[in-house]
Amino acid sequence: MRVQTFSRAQILQDFTFQCQALAANDNRGFKQEFEELSDVGKDLSTRAGNTEVNRGKNRYPYILPYDHCRVRLSVQYSDPYSDYINASFVPGGGSERDFICTQGPLHHTMADFWRMVWEQNVRIIVMVTALRHKDIVFCENYWPLERGTVYHGLIQVTTMKRKQSSDYFITTIHLRQRDCPTERIITHFYYPSWPDQGVPKDPFSLSAFTEHVRQHLDTLPRLGPAVVHCSAGIGRSGTFVTLLWLMQLCARGIRPDIRAAVEDMRLHRMWMVQTLQQYVFVHQCLLHWLSRGTGGTAACSPQLQGATLNVNYIQDRPHSSSGRGGRGRRKHHHHRQKTPSDQQQSTAQHVLHPGNLLRRLLPSSTLFSSGSHTS
Repeated sequence: MRVQTFSRAQILQDFTFQCQALAANDNRGFKQEFEELSDVGKDLSTRAGNTEVNRGKNRYPYILPYDHCRVRLSVQYSDPYSDYINASFVPGGGSERDFICTQGPLHHTMADFWRMVWEQNVRIIVMVTALRHKDIVFCENYWPLERGTVYHGLIQVTTMKRKQSSDYFITTIHLRQRDCPTERIITHFYYPSWPDQGVPKDPFSLSAFTEHVRQHLDTLPRLGPAVVHCSAGIGRSGTFVTLLWLMQLCARGIRPDIRAAVEDMRLHRMWMVQTLQQYVFVHQCLLHWLSRGTGGTAACSPQLQGATLNVNYIQDRPHSSSGRGGRGRRKHHHHRQKTPSDQQQSTAQHVLHPGNLLRRLLPSSTLFSSGSHTS
């Protein structure tokens, strides 16, 4: 089966029109879509995270992994609870386990974090939070910032080199189990400039960082999932994974559907893309990224840019249970009306709808017609 794909310019044109429609009337479309996502996943079980012996392993008491997709560590010393870590497998375009989204390690969970990295054969870690701000700790320092070695349980963590960009750091880490000759190389992407109360300073900054990670992922064999974390592992982490996944789709000529991606991720970890501001910012970043190399600029959508100034900020870091709400069953949502351009999509393109594509491998080049476009 050959699949119709679209040029980057066509995807940009259609996506710009979509964003402008969502931003009209004080972001009415964005608000409606985000509100429709509010109950997704609330009926899913979190028994393991709620178990009394595991509660102290959670950074925030109401941010828990769903049982059906939580990462399970190997059991140690016959302790059945030693398999728990506040981490979830989430989809990202290839399978339902492309990424692990997790909380920033606590002091007493750093050994579990590195054990997870080793057991899941992780080669990339993406950190999208500062370690701390003033007296608030968002994440423990779980790797050496400069050259050196630390031990976390049986895992030896050695920082070999560190490169700095304008907004982020890239660290090469050598990982090995104590008394084991096998060594693995981990690439650690650290983006500390994403503030806890807000979004990055501009779409260019996050788009450039995400594109760097995307290109690095494309050079690696698919050995294990990439780990992504912020403080709670839901808001900023979900925003990053959504953006990277949709970049991958667009690079293969497939139209993005942000709402479908967020809905699917929220079925794997609660509150992914936690705030309306983050939801709008994903659109901004993707719009900016698409405009590169098409002769357009991010300013091609002034209506969207102006509208984002009216978004009320909802804090990314939860402090109480009030934000979680009841665990009612997920609503049946009504999707937005399709535009004429949507209706013209072929049946084959419909099969590759992002909501479905999340659950299987991205189509190989043999599926695309000879006129396919990639970026």
